[in-house]
Amino acid sequence: MALAQAVLSGIALSCSDFPEGPRTVRTNLHRHLTDPLTGVRNLGILAHVDAGKTTITERILYVTGATYKRGEVHDGTTVTDFDSQERDRGITIFAAAVSCVWDGHRINLIDTPGHVDFSDEVERSLRVLDGAIAVFDGVAGVEPQSESVWRQADRYGVPRIAFVNKLDRAGADLDTVVESIRERLRVATLVVQMPIGREDGFTGVVDLLRMRSVIWADGRDTFTEGPVPDDLRDEAHRRRRQLEEAVAELHPIALEEFCAESAISARTLAAALRDLTGTGEGLVVLCGSAYRNRGIEPLLDAAVSYLPSPLDVPAVRGVQDGAVQERAADPAAPFAALVFKVSSTATGRLTYLRVYSGTVQRGETVLDAGARRTERIGRILRVQAERHTEVDRAVAGDIVAVVGLKAARTGATLCVPSAPLVFEPPAAADPVVSVAVEARRSTDADRFASALARLAEEDPSLAVRTDPETGQTVLSGMGELHLEVAVEKIRRTHGLDVDVGRPQVAHRETVVRGVSGLLYRHVKQDGGAGQFAHVVLDVAPLDASPDAACDDGGAAEFVFRSAVVGGRVPREYVRAVEAGCRDALADGPLGGHPVTGLRVTLTDGATHPKDSSEMAFRTAGRLALREALRASTMALLEPLAEVTVTVPDDAVGGVLGDLSARRGQVSGSTVRAGTVVITATVPLAEMFGYASRLRSRTHGRGTFTTRAVGYAPVPGTAPTGTQPR
Repeated sequence: MALAQAVLSGIALSCSDFPEGPRTVRTNLHRHLTDPLTGVRNLGILAHVDAGKTTITERILYVTGATYKRGEVHDGTTVTDFDSQERDRGITIFAAAVSCVWDGHRINLIDTPGHVDFSDEVERSLRVLDGAIAVFDGVAGVEPQSESVWRQADRYGVPRIAFVNKLDRAGADLDTVVESIRERLRVATLVVQMPIGREDGFTGVVDLLRMRSVIWADGRDTFTEGPVPDDLRDEAHRRRRQLEEAVAELHPIALEEFCAESAISARTLAAALRDLTGTGEGLVVLCGSAYRNRGIEPLLDAAVSYLPSPLDVPAVRGVQDGAVQERAADPAAPFAALVFKVSSTATGRLTYLRVYSGTVQRGETVLDAGARRTERIGRILRVQAERHTEVDRAVAGDIVAVVGLKAARTGATLCVPSAPLVFEPPAAADPVVSVAVEARRSTDADRFASALARLAEEDPSLAVRTDPETGQTVLSGMGELHLEVAVEKIRRTHGLDVDVGRPQVAHRETVVRGVSGLLYRHVKQDGGAGQFAHVVLDVAPLDASPDAACDDGGAAEFVFRSAVVGGRVPREYVRAVEAGCRDALADGPLGGHPVTGLRVTLTDGATHPKDSSEMAFRTAGRLALREALRASTMALLEPLAEVTVTVPDDAVGGVLGDLSARRGQVSGSTVRAGTVVITATVPLAEMFGYASRLRSRTHGRGTFTTRAVGYAPVPGTAPTGTQPR
């Protein structure tokens, strides 16, 4: 209630506050800053790929005077898409922060990626934002990634306004997009503008709060305000009435005025819209064409009026000595900030911070609370994508980059040593796609390892590991494009030639039909004490017998037991034979893969009073089992994954067909509110490339998870007797 009254006193003006005649307004590029906290807006641009996020960001920078030339995506001249790969591909890959001033407010803006492979960049950005502008294509409406980023913003409780872009395109329609927002995102839409003209004839908007027209001239940095055109007056009044009714249903103060006056003033509407935006109960919708520079100034006004400042959002919570504590956005409070991005540049390591409380100055020592180590802040930079302006200090509400931190990672909490606090870090998504990578030249191995480590530091959604069985270096990420960009970055930034291939799946070998009574005699005489061991082994497939269980209750891979009677093989030598057999399991006869799923029984043996030893029996056990495996019937096994796929109900047929083509066996399906959850068992080798195929078949709306479930025989490798290698 207090917030509403405050807004009533200062945000919007009624229709009578404007003259009836038309007037021309030129963008004011030299507006002073208001209070550093109430005048700050930390905002992000969210949308599906190619909805126009970067173009909107460029127009905001131009309109606010932060740049003096309009950057274009197709020309590769944008400020935020400064990476060479972004300009080559024409898409945003890395979240870029910029800063500008509008109407006395400092706007810290983050242009986020729209491609699903880079959703983790969006996640980290949303963690530090106070508000967001959701952009929708005027033709396509709500697209798959629009839904994904919307759900991400819901998880962090980020207030949003919407901008329907590209209304100058053929087929664009504001009402159709608004309906898709209402149906797909389940949010009450509050449309505050009406377009003037359609498609190529789109020239401006009608502001439904002030009932004024705003028209932009082609090729000029001006717009003209005037009364609503006569031919649109009835339609504008009808839409204004719809807006009042929609707001009255959601806001008690607006409802009170609506019931008393049968109308809602512009001031009350503006206050109610701000309240509803903050709580997420309503979504303010604006429209325009960023490419033609139409609708940007009203969008900025709406962002300043309806989206919250750092003072309007709840105090951030952290943990101190096991207790939850809150830190308000107060420059006088103890300093606390969250690291949300780390990047390496030609001039050094940049660490991006969101300052939640307190003030920090260059040269100060701060505590990395999670790692319990101190670091020194060398410089503080106001970020403008790849360009930076040095400042003396950063205060609560700021988003800045600092130079000098050597070890702080993404998600780290920086604070004053006297008041330690740990914030919850951004959640890192689990990688879903992997490739094997290696330096083409062996002399580059050390540089290559360093480049991979730097990649993983900059992008926590990338994982690097060495497969213990194949020896390959495996790079895992969120999608094939994600990995392609990472590998290309190694090539361009570090000047390394990299070979990329599919990782080899870790096969196993098993016994299908074993042998009985295999006798092996190990005799070695080399001048001194000799070696003597005599063993007789039975080898059989491992079944579900009681002795085929591990200590933890799971299925065993190997079971050894002794059936020797009469003490013919002493107990300590029996243990040596078992150890030798386990040594032999590392190298199977079919292809050198580990052997699993067999039971070995020591049935007989003999010793020598002088030459027998534990080493001799261990050697005998190893060589005896190798010989027994070569005489057995073996089969090659491949790893299996249980795949759980969630898809829209209209894409089930294609997904099932694709799983079948990948040798998958469907074990069940469940219908859940318009989606179908399919569970199947699929060979792991067939899952490479599945993420891209699933997105293609479901238009980006399908998701899947996997977990290892065991091994099964490889088709086409029917069990046969093996020959010695």
